[in-house]
Amino acid sequence: MNPFKCVILIAGMIILMSCATLNAGNSAAKSAPGQKSEFYQLKIYTFNTDEQMSITDNYIRAAFLPGIKRLGVKNVGVFKPRPSQTDTVKRTYILIPFTSFSQFLTLEEGLAKDQAYLTAGKDYLNANYDHPPYGRTESILLEAFENMPFIKAPALDGDRSNRVYELRSYESATEAYHNSKVDMFNAGGEIKLFESLQFNAVFYARVISGSKMPNLMYMISFSDEASRKAHWDAFSGSPGWKELKAIPKYLNTVSHIDMNLLYPTDFSDY
Repeated sequence: MNPFKCVILIAGMIILMSCATLNAGNSAAKSAPGQKSEFYQLKIYTFNTDEQMSITDNYIRAAFLPGIKRLGVKNVGVFKPRPSQTDTVKRTYILIPFTSFSQFLTLEEGLAKDQAYLTAGKDYLNANYDHPPYGRTESILLEAFENMPFIKAPALDGDRSNRVYELRSYESATEAYHNSKVDMFNAGGEIKLFESLQFNAVFYARVISGSKMPNLMYMISFSDEASRKAHWDAFSGSPGWKELKAIPKYLNTVSHIDMNLLYPTDFSDY
C-alpha cells in the first residue's frame, strides 16, 4: 500500500475510534463484547438522460459488482425508484455492506488492480468530461445497529418486479434526540416489533457520514404494495407501537422523515 493510502486508512480509523468514544455510555451505540457490526455505503446515482443511466447500469452489472465480489464484498443490493407521478428523477441506488471500515477504504485500490474490472467498465471509467455517465453521485456511510449487526437478504414471494423496498431516513433535531431514537430501535424494542410483524428488514443503521445529520436509515421490504399497506396498518394499530411511542424519553425524536419506495434490479442480489 502506498503512503497516501496508509494516511487515509489511519485517518479513517482515527475517525472511527473517535465516533466510538463519543458514543461510549450510550446504550444505543455500544455493541456487545466481541460483536462486530457491518458498515454500509449507500451510493445514489442521479441521471440527466436515459443514455447516462444505461451506461452506468451496464457498468454496475458487468464491472462493479463482479469486481467488488472478487474482493470479498457480498449481499449487494441495487435498486430503482418505483414509478411515481411526483418523482420522475432517474436514479440508481447501490447498498454495499463492508465487514470493516478498512475494507471500505481500500475498495477503490483493489478495483484499480483488477484488469477484468477495468476492461468491463471502460465505457464508464474512461468517459470524457463533456459526456459523463451520470449527473451526480451521493455517498452515505452507515454503521449497523447492534440489534441487527448484519445485512439480511429478505425472503419474499411473488414477482420480483412487484416487490417494494422501502428506504426510510429519520433526521433528528439534535444528537441527543438522535441517540434516543437509535435507543428506541435497539433497547426500546422497535426492531423486535418490526420482526414480530414480519417486515422483512434488510438493515437498520446510523448515518456516520452524510449530507443530512444527525440521521438514521433503515430498509424494509414487501412482496407488493398491498403487503406493504397491510404491514403498516398492523404496525400502527399494534399495542406494542402505541406503548413504545408514548414513552417520554422517545418523544420528539424525529424531526423529518424521507421515504423512498424502490424495486430491485435484475442484477441485485436480493
